[in-house]
Amino acid sequence: MHVDNANAFVGRRGRRRRSAVAVEPWPVRWALILGALAFLGLFVALPLAAVFVQAFEKGLGPYLAALADPETLSAIKLTLLTAGIAVPLNVLFGLAAAWAIARYDFVGRQLLTTLIDLPFSVSPVISGLVFVLLFGQQGLLGEALAARDIKILFAVPGIVLATTFVTFPFVAREVLPVLEAQGQAEEEAALTLGASGLRVFFRVTLPKIKWGLAYGIILCNARAMGEFGAVSVVSGHIRGETNTMPLHVEILYNEYNFVGAFAVASLLTLLALATLLCKKLLSHADEGHA
Repeated sequence: MHVDNANAFVGRRGRRRRSAVAVEPWPVRWALILGALAFLGLFVALPLAAVFVQAFEKGLGPYLAALADPETLSAIKLTLLTAGIAVPLNVLFGLAAAWAIARYDFVGRQLLTTLIDLPFSVSPVISGLVFVLLFGQQGLLGEALAARDIKILFAVPGIVLATTFVTFPFVAREVLPVLEAQGQAEEEAALTLGASGLRVFFRVTLPKIKWGLAYGIILCNARAMGEFGAVSVVSGHIRGETNTMPLHVEILYNEYNFVGAFAVASLLTLLALATLLCKKLLSHADEGHA
């Protein structure tokens, strides 16, 4: 009897303590809410609004003219082309790396996991310099490439390589936790029943990791289109040829062409907002299927 009373007392004390932690006094709640809103307004909403205000400062005509400029169109096409190549490459690498780490125990497994995070810990500028040391005229492979008239730096291949390098962790890092959490019991059962490896992947594994894969693709694409540092090092800033949208924004701004710079920046902003919207919709879809 005494034990039951003691347990009941401890349970009541635990509930009261959790309730006290969960329900703060209203001044504290409002202070936290207003502080968060003020921070978001000052550092997120206000800069975003400033981009569009500056872009439309002289009206819709100059805004559309800035976007229709041949150099701007070239930068947009190059950005889309770079993302269109880098993202599929990173999907293939991310799936292969996540599968290998989650499903196999091999020598160098921890090293591979560490190397996947390398672009997160290295400055993008340093990443670009690595490719200069490899493919530049004085680089490790520079003379061999020049002898064969193969141009990597200051051309589209160098931009694609640099972008792929700085974005390759995203898919792997989103897919790997999902694979580890799901386990491999269903895959082993499918193999036992005679299914081939490809059939197991497409019919069993892929449906289980599709949301993580979708998150990784969205984040990878957003970073690919907005990458500046690594691309700036390897591009050569050749107008109309090797300038992506972020590089073109910098050039226009340095030339005091503010309408043009903010017009292109507004496109990048819209792409970022579209990325957030897609991620939010995927989150709701994932919760609906959970």
